[in-house]
Amino acid sequence: MRSAMEAEQVNDLDNAFKSLERAHILGQRYFIPHIATHWQMLRIGLKRNDNREVIGQIVRLIATVPGFIFGWVPRGNPGGANISALKPVPLPADLQPLLLTAPFGGTS
Repeated sequence: MRSAMEAEQVNDLDNAFKSLERAHILGQRYFIPHIATHWQMLRIGLKRNDNREVIGQIVRLIATVPGFIFGWVPRGNPGGANISALKPVPLPADLQPLLLTAPFGGTS
């Protein structure tokens, strides 16, 4: 999240969004970080005038609540509107060790 904020401060919105995607992968199993990441993605989408991303993030913000309640999140999904919110994605190799002990754990 810090990398995203730093990139946004220098108006590097592409790298800000990429950092948010990584933050999403790490935080999607925790309610507050998950919501915060989608909120920041929405803000970047607005700054980029990216209507698809804005709509996608609004839908994802709403879906975060039932996803958290029922314990269902697609592991590895980066959270952007360019990938289905329902699609699991292989974890980046450098993030795998950080997620082995995460809630809903394991590598599945």
